[in-house]
Amino acid sequence: MKIAMIGSGYVGLVSGACFADFGHEVVCVDKDPRKIEKLEQNIMPIFEPGLASLVERNVTGGRLSFSGDLKESVKDCDAVFIAVGTPSRRGDGHADLSYVHAASEEIADSITKPTVVVTKSTVPVGTGDEVELILSKKLNADQFAVVSNPEFLREGAAINDFKRPDRIVIGAETEWAKDVMSEIYRPLFLNESPILFTGRRTAELIKYAANAFLATKITFINEIADLCEKVGADVQEVSRGIGLDNRIGSKFLHAGPGYGGSCFPKDTLALLKTAQDYESPVRIVEAVVQVNDQRKRAMGRKVIQALGGEARDKKVALLGLTFKPNTDDMRDAPSIAVAQTLIDAGAQVSAYDPEGMEIAAEIMPDVTMTESSYEAATDADAVVIVTEWDAFRALDLNRLSSLMTGKVLVDLRNIYHPADVGKSGLEYTGVGRSRGPMGNL
Repeated sequence: MKIAMIGSGYVGLVSGACFADFGHEVVCVDKDPRKIEKLEQNIMPIFEPGLASLVERNVTGGRLSFSGDLKESVKDCDAVFIAVGTPSRRGDGHADLSYVHAASEEIADSITKPTVVVTKSTVPVGTGDEVELILSKKLNADQFAVVSNPEFLREGAAINDFKRPDRIVIGAETEWAKDVMSEIYRPLFLNESPILFTGRRTAELIKYAANAFLATKITFINEIADLCEKVGADVQEVSRGIGLDNRIGSKFLHAGPGYGGSCFPKDTLALLKTAQDYESPVRIVEAVVQVNDQRKRAMGRKVIQALGGEARDKKVALLGLTFKPNTDDMRDAPSIAVAQTLIDAGAQVSAYDPEGMEIAAEIMPDVTMTESSYEAATDADAVVIVTEWDAFRALDLNRLSSLMTGKVLVDLRNIYHPADVGKSGLEYTGVGRSRGPMGNL
């Protein structure tokens, strides 16, 4: 199959490279000439494990190319995927569909054969109808079909998620569109990956419902963690105890500083706005968004409390800045709110992250970026583990302790055992790991 991927960001680039690896002929299109130039030099615009080698292999094999010319790229394709950004719109929180609409307009001017137009971007219910309306103004009904094919990629594990998916959701209204999509995903179907065919609006809602449910699991266990600290329970044992129930499952039950990234914050907000527009409020998701927003600054206050209630003129080192490990994505990262809370309280903040510091430096100009965990911790009164990078799982705690002025270690990801930290002379504070009147573990 010949495929065009409109948008060469996270979703478009990963999806395009994986489709090419299946043997399809793929061109990734982007309006940014600098991005295209770098991609042609095999310089990735994002950090994703394994992506550079995957792209290089398929470019060398002649299956993957890059272009800034949408009209030329689209004209002979069997399928055109729209994988442009849908950020939260300023003012009301709705998903901004201007890029989707603009891409649809250009596609309508460029199609030369019957083509399936696929929304890969995360879009609100009814967006496929709007895309169809845009195309129908310039094309006959037999020249195109609009399909919803939401992505379920985890940053840091996107290639594996694409090639070994839990499911493939395809929202199509015509049989020939289903046939085209079945052929595109045939390599995965042969591997027995389940393909769920639905109506287009159903597929659009599946994506939002999935992300909202996962965000709810995260927020639920975070609130349980707070309760654990009050009653003298251990949230990790609670998580294991409930996660062993197959009806609940263990994933996304890890207490921490709240969710961030490119999906959960904007998708939960967009779902709320859609529900409001249709006068069918989703109260649980409303609570999730509110609790998560408050939690990030609360983690900053947790650090201040660990410092004895006063952070002025103290140095705090943050280990990990990205919203999760194995990515350089800083969008809505909890570290931003944690750092700002500490700075507002008069603290000096240093930081180290294996991949995110270049982007973080622009967002957090008052934070001093360093070259290593130990440099960040030098002369610090407290060290805070914000993101659970593997590089932070086996720190030399004795060395860390010797470099610090104070002895406070705040583990917002619960990756260390309190007893191991105590042996190095550090005072451990975790999340949801309290002994009640005996103090923090």
